[in-house]
Amino acid sequence: MATEKEVKLRLKQLDKYLLKEYKEKYSYKKNVSNYDFEFCKRMKKTVRFLNPIIKKATKGIIHIQNTGRPQKLNLENKLRLILIKQLVGKSNRFTTCLLELFSLMFNIDVSYKYLERLYSDSDVIMALNSLFTLIIKEKKINNIDCCGDATGYSLSISKHYCSYVTKLKEKSKVANCRRQFVYNFTLMDLKSKMYVCYGTSLRSEKDAYNNAMKMFSKTNIKINSIRLDRYYSGPSIVRQFSNSTVYLIPKKNVSLSNGLAWNKMLSRFVDDTFGYLREYYLRNNSESGFSSDKKLLGWKLNQKRTDRIDTAIFCKIIWRNLFQLYA
Repeated sequence: MATEKEVKLRLKQLDKYLLKEYKEKYSYKKNVSNYDFEFCKRMKKTVRFLNPIIKKATKGIIHIQNTGRPQKLNLENKLRLILIKQLVGKSNRFTTCLLELFSLMFNIDVSYKYLERLYSDSDVIMALNSLFTLIIKEKKINNIDCCGDATGYSLSISKHYCSYVTKLKEKSKVANCRRQFVYNFTLMDLKSKMYVCYGTSLRSEKDAYNNAMKMFSKTNIKINSIRLDRYYSGPSIVRQFSNSTVYLIPKKNVSLSNGLAWNKMLSRFVDDTFGYLREYYLRNNSESGFSSDKKLLGWKLNQKRTDRIDTAIFCKIIWRNLFQLYA
């Protein structure tokens, strides 16, 4: 079992030269030369299978309406419309104008307000949950090695999350960004590159993490190993995943008096640092995933209400999984 002195010494070595040596040995450059070709190929395949999977997701959902105006669109078209709107990444007004252009094919004539209300429509949210669960089942995700991280989506066109957090660093993970950005935490399965759960918050990254864990607790997925960044490095996280192998980089004020599971993780860190780092830095898949998501689906949200912001991010999560399902 490693001692506290050994752990702190290894952390100093990590900052001085181990990280540089690790990057020289194990880093790799991603080939982006065929990105556009691969993206177009994946897009065509996903769109081809979109209608069948939407029909499956909405099959068991029955809308009962006793009063009020009859529904303009059935649930299939509502789900299809909100996903297309999020993929296009335009405003509600602009999207309704596009619908006018394609009305001959889709036979959809709705206002921008109708489109906005879809983000808080209980039937649509139920259908999105059904679609998300169906995608996970189609990919047969049961036992996973995963990584987790959070990003932010801008609620203001004048603020860009990446440049903003670069200035604030750790302070950006709490209330400094309130009402300017929404935090989104996701757990990614390393094998399929799919998100198995997500959580959002306007308050802090930790709050988004807690919401994601609530969603994950409702699944039947088992975590074999998990990787999280230094913000989550603490004994409580190790205890939360007591049946999994946890990879965290300890903070500089680390202490060993926090239980056996925590001490075992620190021993693995000291005994085989490079092997530990190889596993830990698979966490970069989360950052790579966020980057591609924002390139495809945009970094800004047009919604203002909290529930509609959450739905908009859920649509982004589903698109990500759809692309991976038909990769």
